[in-house]
Amino acid sequence: MLNQYSRTELLFGKEAMEKIRNSRVAVFGIGGVGGYAVEALARSGVGTLDLIDDDKICLTNLNRQIYATRKTVGKYKVDVAAERIADIDPGIIVNTYKTFFTPETAEQFDFQKFDYVIDAIDTVTGKIELVMQAQKSGVPIISCMGAGNKLDPTAFEVADIYETEICPLARVMRRELKKRNVQSLKVVYSKEPAIAPIDDMEISCRAHCICPPGTVRKCTARRQVPGSNAFVPSVAGLIIAGEVLKDLSKK
Repeated sequence: MLNQYSRTELLFGKEAMEKIRNSRVAVFGIGGVGGYAVEALARSGVGTLDLIDDDKICLTNLNRQIYATRKTVGKYKVDVAAERIADIDPGIIVNTYKTFFTPETAEQFDFQKFDYVIDAIDTVTGKIELVMQAQKSGVPIISCMGAGNKLDPTAFEVADIYETEICPLARVMRRELKKRNVQSLKVVYSKEPAIAPIDDMEISCRAHCICPPGTVRKCTARRQVPGSNAFVPSVAGLIIAGEVLKDLSKK
């Protein structure tokens, strides 16, 4: 019977689409990368999505985040994402968590309930904890490396963390995961060397913070506010979604 996923089914087949529909995917970080991953997963019919992010949409998110519009500034990202998913397919179960994922908040999540985990968060400690929790629960995970300060969306590759090069975040992750005896981690990373953002305090969040009221982790606390655009993080997110869907369809 013709339905909203019929065009996708022409490529995946009915059995694979049923596997995707019966899957539960947790997406940690619903920003420039994670937002586009969620969008693709929802439009591909993933049955249950867990969205984890404590951040609110800021005006400076409009240049790259799919859930950011003038109307949604100041709203929680997970709430806006859940509303949009309901418009795409009201049959998708969406669980939202206004949580900043860290080793201290990890106990809030039962990773054994997930069929796949997407790591689209920024902090090294959080990323490592996600990997360790997924490994302990036997759940597949894919992790995004650095997507800020880049201009070439064609430079992304899918690889094992120990096969990566150039990316500074990947280098730190390799070192830390090796210490913890993690043998493998599927990642999306860019071989493009990071570009140093222009040091212009007139357009810097550090000098002109416009974070919504109640924002706990403001850009002013960062050593450097990264430059970003609409076409690099989105590509990383879509690549991640594609990898997840391919893996889920083969389970």
